[in-house]
Amino acid sequence: MSADGMTPRPTRAIGVSLADLAQELGWSGEASAAQAVVGITGSSRSVRYGDLFFALPGARFHGADHAAQAVSAGAVAIVTDTVGASKIDNPGVPVLVSPHPRRDLGIAAATIYGTHESGLTIFGVTGTNGKTTVAYLLDALLRQVGLTTGLSSTSERVIAGCAQTSGLTTPEADEMHALLAAMREASVSHAVLEISAHAVTRERVAGVQCDVVGFTNFSQDHLDDYASMEDYFLAKSALFTPERASRGVVCVDDAWGRRLAASAGIPLVTVASDSIGDAVEADWRVTVFQSSTEATTFITSARNGESLEATVPLVGDFSATNAAIAIAMLVESGITLAHIRDALGSSALIDVFVPGRTEIVSGDTGPTFYVDYSHTPEAFARTLAALRTVTTGRLTMVFGADGDRDTTKRAEMGRIAAVGADVVVITDFHPRTEDPQKIRSALMSGAVSAGSNAAIHEIPDQREAVRFALEGAQRGDTILYAGPGHEDYQEIRGQKIPYDAREDVRQALRDAGWPPRKKTT
Repeated sequence: MSADGMTPRPTRAIGVSLADLAQELGWSGEASAAQAVVGITGSSRSVRYGDLFFALPGARFHGADHAAQAVSAGAVAIVTDTVGASKIDNPGVPVLVSPHPRRDLGIAAATIYGTHESGLTIFGVTGTNGKTTVAYLLDALLRQVGLTTGLSSTSERVIAGCAQTSGLTTPEADEMHALLAAMREASVSHAVLEISAHAVTRERVAGVQCDVVGFTNFSQDHLDDYASMEDYFLAKSALFTPERASRGVVCVDDAWGRRLAASAGIPLVTVASDSIGDAVEADWRVTVFQSSTEATTFITSARNGESLEATVPLVGDFSATNAAIAIAMLVESGITLAHIRDALGSSALIDVFVPGRTEIVSGDTGPTFYVDYSHTPEAFARTLAALRTVTTGRLTMVFGADGDRDTTKRAEMGRIAAVGADVVVITDFHPRTEDPQKIRSALMSGAVSAGSNAAIHEIPDQREAVRFALEGAQRGDTILYAGPGHEDYQEIRGQKIPYDAREDVRQALRDAGWPPRKKTT
């Protein structure tokens, strides 16, 4: 990975004629055939000598405002839209105008880095909840069958075992293609990409052709960015088209999945859990037959009669379904079920660790304490239901809600927490520019509206909330801290304040006399 913490690039530059790129993509302006482009970026802060700089329009500023900085750093040409071109005066390098600059950023990056014919087998995973878990399951299974992998997830980017922290769920298009090219240089054969709806809408996967894409589920989220659930769904379903993928795997446990399976423009297979019933037909069925606070054992069966029994070290029936989606995706890529079975060995264990996803941070004594990334009503409901089945004592939930994000889901988040938990502790999460009291009030209103027997508390400081949740807790009790997951900061008024929920919980457990679990790396 790169030493500066930025998304890595390949070390060997191919060099592409600027004139050839301009002609291929229909850019207007003067482009010299003699000018070679060896890199590409949409950020003036990431420009290296020989780069093509894409000055993109943004919500708060235009990339053209930073054209001089990009040229000073070594950009040999600029591509922008008509508005951007009007802002750039005597840059000293060619300025080319594209009618679709965001799309062209990805297509040009694929050409410059050679990722349009990289030889990688690429998996893409989308859905409202479970994307990260399926991505990690895919990566783990691929490694267990003996392959060298690359991973791009919400949590981190990994190339052949070397990792660095992620920024966005899906990197920008220039970074994505640079990452794929760096994977190829590191002899990676199979890459797993977590792909958000925003990544599709904002062309972050332009120029990427997935071999297999997977769909986990669909429920309310991001209605601050999408006008309706329909628009949000269409953004995700656009991944299941010939322009973006060759084959697909779709979970049909919800109506949206069934709609996608019926309308997708690529060949696909479907996955369903036994809980959905026989009325829903599927190519793969998932049956859970053993659950604990730490693992779920299941059988996934194909239409042709083949089946695989496996254990995933994650809680909840939905974890088994996520694993089945990953298994089906491997089979669609050409890896046989027999090969997977042999790789898992006699333990049948999928050797996966998913940071911040129902991650147990408590030790062998005392209450079981999970830190999770759940931040939607559906994720709350699924996780609480799963924990209820393995909890013999009291179930407590600590959570907050994102500021400057979908406000319409907050009351429902509070209601579901009060229905599913015995004790509800509402705290601050990422208020961002919003008044945190306003966010908590919406959550409290929803919790009270449930009319349940849950004890409901409002404790603004998350450290105090964690310690309150531990008061009187004992073996057999479960505490779920939902929201922060793997993140190591809290965003307040535009500032990222260091805060690692997992470390906070570990210290709180020590303070309460309960030894925490050792860190997993």
